[in-house]
Amino acid sequence: MTQVVSNTAVKIDAIKVACKDCNLFQLCLPVGIDARELEELDSIIKRRRPVKRGEHLFHVNDPFQAIYAVRSGSIKTYTPTEDGHEQVTGFHLPGELLGLDAINLLHHPCAAKALETTSICEIPFDRLEELSMRLPSLQHQLLKIMSKEILHDQSLLMLLGKKSAEERLAALLLSLSNRYQQRGFSPTDFYLSMSRNDIGNYLGLAVETVSRLFTRFQDEGLLSVQRKHICILDLPRLRTIANAPNVRTSSNDA
Repeated sequence: MTQVVSNTAVKIDAIKVACKDCNLFQLCLPVGIDARELEELDSIIKRRRPVKRGEHLFHVNDPFQAIYAVRSGSIKTYTPTEDGHEQVTGFHLPGELLGLDAINLLHHPCAAKALETTSICEIPFDRLEELSMRLPSLQHQLLKIMSKEILHDQSLLMLLGKKSAEERLAALLLSLSNRYQQRGFSPTDFYLSMSRNDIGNYLGLAVETVSRLFTRFQDEGLLSVQRKHICILDLPRLRTIANAPNVRTSSNDA
């Protein structure tokens, strides 16, 4: 049976199973850590109350105090523009981390808003930093995660600067497909928690262009679209349109 990503928070038992595919799992279980150290690391992780759709996890210029891991649901990050609108900078799925870009400035350069009811793990950075100084394997994992952030920024610049409108949308859909598959969900049957406006904003396209491309992809037999439910019917052709064998367009891609 095909798995469809729900727009509600998953049950606790499901969260425990899904943790094996989460970047936070690699953070919690670095190679060589013993049982005592694991208990110490687990003790600093806070499970926050669920963030409801439309609520902020943090705002621009909020003091940097922690990094966050999405346990279930989804988050968008954005920066306000001078004309009072938003520039979407990323969509974050279960198992992905937020807040690493605030380490240097000590305040958040972007805002994070829930696209649906979302469960979050909070890791106070001062305690994480202190612990990583005593656990080399943990420090190494932090460096790997930060490196992925740099790769994300490079991928986004390439996506927006050199690709056509259809390539941009195909690349985003492939990114979502890959990331859902890595987390144990169907790579071809999933729910888009973000709006067409958010997708267009992120990809640098007018919302009318995004809607037209979804219709075109459906007419050409690439996709089946029912509101926000997407079924990819021809993954190889979609990959060809994106002009990339392995597309990554958001942070923390494994």
